[in-house]
Amino acid sequence: MLLAALGSISLAMAQPAARRAVRAGGARGCPAGMAKLPGFCVDRWEASLVDKQSGRALSPYFPPQPAALTRVREVWLVERTRTGDAGARAWPLPEPPLFQLTARYEPMAVSRPGVVPHGYLTYHAAKGACQAAGKRLCSEEEWTVACRGKAGTKFPYGAHYLPGRCNVHRAVHPAAVLHDNASMGLIDPRLNLVVESGKDPLLRLTGATAGCASSWDDGSLFDMVGNLDEWIDDPSGVFVGGFYARMTTKGCEAKITGHAPSYYDYSTGTRCCADLR
Repeated sequence: MLLAALGSISLAMAQPAARRAVRAGGARGCPAGMAKLPGFCVDRWEASLVDKQSGRALSPYFPPQPAALTRVREVWLVERTRTGDAGARAWPLPEPPLFQLTARYEPMAVSRPGVVPHGYLTYHAAKGACQAAGKRLCSEEEWTVACRGKAGTKFPYGAHYLPGRCNVHRAVHPAAVLHDNASMGLIDPRLNLVVESGKDPLLRLTGATAGCASSWDDGSLFDMVGNLDEWIDDPSGVFVGGFYARMTTKGCEAKITGHAPSYYDYSTGTRCCADLR
């Protein structure tokens, strides 16, 4: 396995111009980027975040709150030089856009294909980002129904677990690569830039795992299993689906309940739901 060079998986490459609206897939009664399901709308892709006013993309490699971003950046500018092997220690942080360090902004969730989904979200950050978009977090029932697809199967693609169909249960853990320990350094901004075998990003762009699609009459929902864990609307703190290195074969039934809603790490993302218009 190798670490990705920042030039090959950069924020600039991974995220197109944030102001460009994604019109494809908008259903009557649902905002663009969402699918219409019986009784509600759900994002087709895991959330990426932009500034609500300007539309500028936020870095998916840091928590979106300004104070937390600054703290994490300052800590890891130092800590990255103290952990892991020589290659890991020499690998720089992915710098956030300058406006995230110098200006006020309001994180807003967007649903778009082909971008880096935003990790490092607390329950509160996920909820606020969905609300800023005029949406909301999905209930557990809504999320599970959406994940199972119209056929109602345990996995987005069918009834039985198939290795490699979703971006989950990967053999490589990014913290083990960077820190020689899978339980250490879980807010390191570099974790979601690790690649396997020099070519396959552990965290893939939204929709890149084409075989992991939940099918509905209004089209497909992507990465509901794998890629990132997704916060749902439970104030006790629940995320679902499993992330790329989680050793789970539970599919749409995968659920983590052992963290407070203030918890975040590189693997915690979300997607939004909305009421039908």
